[in-house]
Amino acid sequence: MNYLAHIYLSGQDEGIIIGNFIADSIKGKQYLKYPAEISKGILLHRAIDSFTDQHPIVKQSTKRLHKKHGHYSGVIVDILYDHFLAKNWMNYHDEPLESFVANFYTLLQNNFEVLPTRIQRMMPYMISDNWLYNYATIRGISTILEQMNVRTKGKGKLNFAIIELEKHYDKFETEFTSFFIELEAYCQLKLKEL
Repeated sequence: MNYLAHIYLSGQDEGIIIGNFIADSIKGKQYLKYPAEISKGILLHRAIDSFTDQHPIVKQSTKRLHKKHGHYSGVIVDILYDHFLAKNWMNYHDEPLESFVANFYTLLQNNFEVLPTRIQRMMPYMISDNWLYNYATIRGISTILEQMNVRTKGKGKLNFAIIELEKHYDKFETEFTSFFIELEAYCQLKLKEL
């Protein structure tokens, strides 16, 4: 799952939301240096990633992309799944996506000093280009994939993944919907456990 799903799956606790969002920048046991709720968010993020990577439905989605995109297939599926979450947002959350995202950006700005340097550098671009809100459209996803393709020096041909998305759109959406029901249930249990 990508940024939007991780934020959404964190629930209402701001510390858990921040931890879940910054987790990819926190290696090993560095999470222990953070306040308890942020640490829980980091651990939740890791649990979500493990659950997602091992899930047969997700493997089905990534397999469809593997021939053309190799090991970047998982990254692409994470972004595609965020697209389906954003596109169908009102099926999952009462608050409109636009205000949910705006509130998250405010949370980041209010906790800037806690964020790892990499996130501090990325955040202004994320907010100015409104990445999370733009996940809802194919054009927005296409832009994100193009930007990622530049960052990866074209190795995974991420900019061409939009072709597969459009070609297999209904299959990807069905897979996302089935998988996300299981992921939500898993996260609710994991949050209680943490």
